[in-house]
Amino acid sequence: MSAQAASVGTGAGGRLTISARQLAGAAIGLDALAFWIALPPVHARTFLWPIVFGAAGIAVGGAASARGARRAGWSAIALGIVAVMLGYLATRSGVGHLQDVFTWSTLIASALVFTTPLTYAAIGGLISERSGVVNIGLEGMMLMGCFFGIYGADKTSSWALGVLIGMLSGGLLALVYAFFAIHLRADQIVGGTAVNFLALGITGYFFVDLYQGQNVPAGVPRIPPVNLSFLRHLPPHFGWFDLGRFLDASIGSLNLMIWLAFAVVVLTYLVLWHTPLGLRHRACGEHPRAADTVGINVYAYRYRAVVTSGLLAAAGGAYLAVGFVGTFNENMTAGRGFIALAAMIFGNWRPFGAMRAAFLFGLSTAIAFRMQTYSDSLPGIDVLIQTLPYVLTLIAIAGVIGRSRMPAADGRPYRKQ
Repeated sequence: MSAQAASVGTGAGGRLTISARQLAGAAIGLDALAFWIALPPVHARTFLWPIVFGAAGIAVGGAASARGARRAGWSAIALGIVAVMLGYLATRSGVGHLQDVFTWSTLIASALVFTTPLTYAAIGGLISERSGVVNIGLEGMMLMGCFFGIYGADKTSSWALGVLIGMLSGGLLALVYAFFAIHLRADQIVGGTAVNFLALGITGYFFVDLYQGQNVPAGVPRIPPVNLSFLRHLPPHFGWFDLGRFLDASIGSLNLMIWLAFAVVVLTYLVLWHTPLGLRHRACGEHPRAADTVGINVYAYRYRAVVTSGLLAAAGGAYLAVGFVGTFNENMTAGRGFIALAAMIFGNWRPFGAMRAAFLFGLSTAIAFRMQTYSDSLPGIDVLIQTLPYVLTLIAIAGVIGRSRMPAADGRPYRKQ
């Protein structure tokens, strides 16, 4: 067994051996500690501690790279350098500013808000790609859900009907894309890009035609929160930490569709990996010829998968407009569909992996929004901070290249013989 793949065990002479990947994991933990120690509630005000933990992380990352885990080791080294820089900035910042940004309960609640549309779209993309169809059009389907979700809620005076109308609009756009990608066997990347531009044109036209390009009138029904008031009374209660109050502030008043996103992730996992339907679905994305040979209708499964991905992506868009913002602006998805694709890839085409990656991007977005408190002292920094989720997307994709495994037939049109 190679050093990179080996696990902790007893080597020759009874010595404890640690694998290169475990060293890399320890290095990343030290990197995180280098930044965290300068944040609330610890508030280390000297630059010594970020340097100590960051240097340790860099050294351990170098050892991991030397033992064979080159990609993970160099990633730990890069993260260590970034962590030291962030730790320095944190020690130079006022305690009040740090508490404004890193109030962890509020930050988690905000992160879940930004995570939810990404989760819906990422799961939609996963379902499509597990059947063998790449859905680059998630961005456009989300945008359709945004506009027609808020329009439906406005005209029907019902948030539920608004979300349903938004989902149907995304499903119809996905059906158009499926026809070109599956039936006509068009290039899926080009077709998905065209769908994104089509959605941008459709929503822009109707926004100007129906609302004269102005904000949607106030008073549109919003998706309600789920209040879990019992959380605030949970023990234990420490002098500096109250678990009940922390949970109440974090998840005590989350939007209904945030909880439904968790249910969608669990349901997707159970269906795709623990039912015959899911096995046939994944077979279409791994070896469609073999699936067809045993009587599975590959075309039908792929059509259903693409339409389902459109419904879910549009549900994320509808949440964004009806549940979060409460209005519509042109191109308001702002690349979230592509970030959802990155989350799906980063999560290795697995539901829980995609959800974890979506939360990582959602957390970075929440931090970016809350760090705008620094814009008064550093003009223009707020614009730079807003790029954080997109920079993190690039780093995440670069980090998983060569390690993630896509479905074998993903993106390959199938011709029945």
